[in-house]
Amino acid sequence: MKSFINLFIFMLSLSVFSQQGELNLDKGLMAKGYDVVAYLQGKAIKGHSKFETEYNGAKYRFSSLDNLEKFQKDSEKYMPAYGGYCAYAMAKTGEKVDINPKSFEVREGKLYLFYLTAFNNTYELWLTENPKALIAKANRNYDKLIVN
Repeated sequence: MKSFINLFIFMLSLSVFSQQGELNLDKGLMAKGYDVVAYLQGKAIKGHSKFETEYNGAKYRFSSLDNLEKFQKDSEKYMPAYGGYCAYAMAKTGEKVDINPKSFEVREGKLYLFYLTAFNNTYELWLTENPKALIAKANRNYDKLIVN
């Protein structure tokens, strides 16, 4: 029985470790330190270090104590899709592409982040194509990354 428990703990820690490797972190911060709760309120706001917490191996910053508390009550609700990588790139190529934290969409309660430069706006591409089909494809591609 003891060896079964040890094996279970090992497998669980292995699973958590592999999931953490699939997060887009900048100096340990998810969404480059932007407030993931504010995104669901329609705003891209940089968080403050005084309102910081850690969840599943990533640091999250918030613009207010209220948003920090909301996150702590229901963290999964505010998780960016695809570990915080560009949703469009995940759909089109299955690759982990960095994001610009000011480029985002909340669709059916889920946060999607996008790559944005002066020459490439993946959010606009996302909208001109079929977002529902892109989400389905990105889900499949991200699941493959987690398994491999």
